[in-house]
Amino acid sequence: MSYASLPEPDASQPPPRHRPASWFARNRLVLAAGAAVALVIAAGGVYLTNGDAPPQPSNAANALDDPSAPAGQAGSPAATASASATPTLPATPSTSPTPTTAAAPKVPATGWVPIDRAAWKAQADAYRTLKVEPVPSGVGNLPEFRADCTYSHRLPDDPIVAPGLPGASHMHSFVGNKAVDANTVAGDLTKFTATSCKPVQDHSAYWVPTLYDNATGKPVETSGFRVYYRSLAKNSTGQMPMPNGLRMISGDAKKKKPTPRGATGQFYCAFYGPGDLDGIARSTNGNWPICGGDATLHFMMQFPDCWDGKHLDSPNHKDHVAYGSGNGCPSSHPVRVPAITFDIQYPAKGTPAGYYLSSDKEGKSASSMHGDAFVMWDVNTMNKRTKNCVLQRRTCDNYGYQK
Repeated sequence: MSYASLPEPDASQPPPRHRPASWFARNRLVLAAGAAVALVIAAGGVYLTNGDAPPQPSNAANALDDPSAPAGQAGSPAATASASATPTLPATPSTSPTPTTAAAPKVPATGWVPIDRAAWKAQADAYRTLKVEPVPSGVGNLPEFRADCTYSHRLPDDPIVAPGLPGASHMHSFVGNKAVDANTVAGDLTKFTATSCKPVQDHSAYWVPTLYDNATGKPVETSGFRVYYRSLAKNSTGQMPMPNGLRMISGDAKKKKPTPRGATGQFYCAFYGPGDLDGIARSTNGNWPICGGDATLHFMMQFPDCWDGKHLDSPNHKDHVAYGSGNGCPSSHPVRVPAITFDIQYPAKGTPAGYYLSSDKEGKSASSMHGDAFVMWDVNTMNKRTKNCVLQRRTCDNYGYQK
């Protein structure tokens, strides 16, 4: 059963993430991949926050970095970076002879990748002048919008971690942009826009390590993949949209620790009504829940909500973004952007043999679960969703206000 094919839920049957506070008091939910998280229940919604000590907010926490400043920051390799996330054409036609062999494919820039400052300034200016659309009656106050996606394709590629190297990665399951492979650059996401997500204005690519049935060795592909863009903070002061071309990773593919009942970074059982999120039993190795009733395996992971305002990527694909606190962002990452959350559903209930991830076939735990996001939206759509839904703290679905 796929999120993308489901009608909007009946108010009497909330989706698995929406529970009464009393229900959560009886059940523990482990939601983070490779990092401790805290579960926050506000206005009827479930939110994830990073379990590490939050960075200290500053008075400049939500100030947009000066678009006229140089792309690099002091002491950063970005000062010498020449690659841009947005491909550009030469100013004049080349007079070189036409090569007789096919040109080498484009490879995504690596390291500290500076943002195209003109493109970001144009988006930020358009966002600031955008008028908020009237809010219909009955709209909730969860500051979020979303994309519902289905499985697209499977490849041993990773254009963020191993760009230009087909087959160099463990197997990944991709949703969203259908043209993504090891050679995908930001411009490709706007050129080849076929997607498995709704709305179609989301041209982004999202991927996770492939899940395999340990008994058969066959892949178990996602049956629902919801991508939330939301605010994790107590307010939306200084909220900005997501810049196109942003690349980031949540989780740790190299983490190989067991995930017994109660551990962080494990899969859980999602269902309607009372029950045990850790499952009614465990796999033989203890790492995987066995779900009861109508429950199926789910996983949730949270990406950062603060950005340095200068770079679309960093050497470890994490340093250019950071987790904020309830009051704002750290001074090192002053731009508040929507936080991406993966809510992943698998058509599996669990078995004694359990499962394994392509990132840890030997250990067969869930601790190496991780996710990649290569963000690319129609700019006007991203701006409108961020202003109407996240800044105004109103609940939206794939297409706007959720009525």
